[in-house]
Amino acid sequence: MHDIEPFFRWRDQYVASEDPQSPFFGHINSEFEFSDAIYNYVIHPQWDSCGSPTLFLKVLFVDYDRQFALIELLGEWNDAVQNDVMSLKREVINEMIDADITQFVFFCDNLLNFHTGDDDYYEEWIEEICESDGWVAFLDTFDHVADEMGEAIAQYVHFGPAFNGIPWREMKPEFIVEVVQERLMLAQKRLH
Repeated sequence: MHDIEPFFRWRDQYVASEDPQSPFFGHINSEFEFSDAIYNYVIHPQWDSCGSPTLFLKVLFVDYDRQFALIELLGEWNDAVQNDVMSLKREVINEMIDADITQFVFFCDNLLNFHTGDDDYYEEWIEEICESDGWVAFLDTFDHVADEMGEAIAQYVHFGPAFNGIPWREMKPEFIVEVVQERLMLAQKRLH
């Protein structure tokens, strides 16, 4: 796992540690010291902690005018034991919501497991952003991760086949959000 680096192609446009509104403002990642691990697996030092011992992230891009954030995940999301959604919400998401971010895209290519727990924090999160037509989308979830998420968080988070296969690494950040919004609209049309 130490070879898996966060996506870095947009660093010329945005760096969370240089953004005064970011929860990671002023944070310095080592280039050489591998100090964090998920279980017994050392991870690349460029990943940031959200307060969970098994879930790490990198805020790749934030656009405050358009109110969106793009975040890459690594590890295991475990609400059953560690209530990772609570840690993520308190340590990262609340500050973003305070800065008027209402649209959250999570890249889940490296999210290896998900264990469901209480849904209170998901409900709170969606309530806080829904007045601004906010949403949360998980892109490229593995099938077994989507199965683990199941119905537990489906009413709060958009994920699954409609949100997989988007070539996000080849796109500009604003286009990713446009594609996700189009897929959200298609999903809503199918429901009606």
